Amino acid sequence: MQDLSKYSLAKLRALEEQVNDALKTHHFLNISKAREQILHIARNAGLTEKQVLAIKAPGSGKSGAAAVSYTNPDDPAQQWSGRGRQPAWVKAWLAAGKSLEDIKTSA
Repeated sequence: MQDLSKYSLAKLRALEEQVNDALKTHHFLNISKAREQILHIARNAGLTEKQVLAIKAPGSGKSGAAAVSYTNPDDPAQQWSGRGRQPAWVKAWLAAGKSLEDIKTSA
């Protein structure tokens, strides 16, 4: 282990930034690896990515929560019930001249 007591404040800040970047990279890689493992298992079980993302743990939903009516085709994790304020992705979709009917989730 290095003796950091002799480092200048600037050198310590630079080292801190390198450590933070390395931590972010490792975190991202771990998440990516876990995601790929989950999708591999799901595919072997005959499930699609969309089906996996739609799975909720028992008791995890709010009671009386509205069902998903719209799904972002670019990111299936982004969903909207059609109630309340429109999420930014829905506003962008509509601003691009597209229809809500195009992203309506089939029941």
